[in-house]
Amino acid sequence: MTSDATSASAGGGTEAAAGPPKDGPAAVGGRVTTAYPRYVAGKVAGAAVSLLAVLVTSFFLFRLIPGDPVKFMTGGRQVSAEQLAVYREQFGLDLPLWQQFTDYCGKALTGDLGTSYQFNAPVVDRIGEALPNTLLLTGTAFVLYTVLGVVLGTRSAWRHGRLGDRIGTGLALTLYSLPSFWLGLLLIITLSVGIGPLPGLFPTGGMESGGEEGFAYVLDVAHHLVLPVVTLVAVEYGQTLLVTRSALLDEMGSDYLTTARAKGLRDDLVRRRHAVPNALLPTVTLIFINLGRTVAGVILVETVFSWPGLGGLFYQALSVPDLPLVQGLFLVFAAAVIVMNTLADLVYPLFDPRVGR
Repeated sequence: MTSDATSASAGGGTEAAAGPPKDGPAAVGGRVTTAYPRYVAGKVAGAAVSLLAVLVTSFFLFRLIPGDPVKFMTGGRQVSAEQLAVYREQFGLDLPLWQQFTDYCGKALTGDLGTSYQFNAPVVDRIGEALPNTLLLTGTAFVLYTVLGVVLGTRSAWRHGRLGDRIGTGLALTLYSLPSFWLGLLLIITLSVGIGPLPGLFPTGGMESGGEEGFAYVLDVAHHLVLPVVTLVAVEYGQTLLVTRSALLDEMGSDYLTTARAKGLRDDLVRRRHAVPNALLPTVTLIFINLGRTVAGVILVETVFSWPGLGGLFYQALSVPDLPLVQGLFLVFAAAVIVMNTLADLVYPLFDPRVGR
């Protein structure tokens, strides 16, 4: 064998030992592939187009709501046509629709979402005041129902067909099908108002009782937080459980799991190290979608429990209608979901290298 052949044979052996080259953002054959950057650019461009579509939709959609914002601003008082005209001019409602639209888009692109009719304050300020309350409520519920859904979904899939799986799946489907506002009202009746000799244990609504400071204030807020969080967790955990269970069941018959068991690995290690990571892609999608919804909150739950968050603020704005506030909230809600979906697309290659090639 010549030296060239020997060198080629040695190179081939090294390449075979190292395995096939990986695609995506990694280096291949001494150069960096451009597939992943193109993938990222496409997703970001799609998100930008979606945000633009939401901006247009939010302007025209809510102008179909019946009601006159100017009459609301007068408080139902009898006012002259001249006074109504002054109000319309003050808020730009006397301008042609196309001009209102161009003004709205131009200001929104600079971060100015207008002035609220009912609060007479910048929409951005009102959203900034309510956002922490929504993140506290829905963020707490998001962490709880995500962990609960993934853990129970994994155990249910690994023991599918058994009594515990059937009971857990049936309970998750039942709670997931319940309207959140109905479950919230039921919890208020039973645990806030009380039934018969059973006293109410929790507040009927709001975020605080007032007058508390320091650690007592934290406990008071936590006391008010219990029922709305329980409502959200009860309704939402079932979706994560079912998606996780379904994805893991699809992986259960794979050859690599049989090989792992044949090597003598414990069933717990096979599940945790091999099956669950490969079944996470659909669950990751759902988690990011739910994370985007965390900013929006749950309008009905916040309304039922009088929670001072973005959902309750949106309900108040719809009843007027407070067009700048409704438009601004709708834009924030949609933007949160779009951004989270885009981030989910960008992290997919971390779980499945085939994505993004």
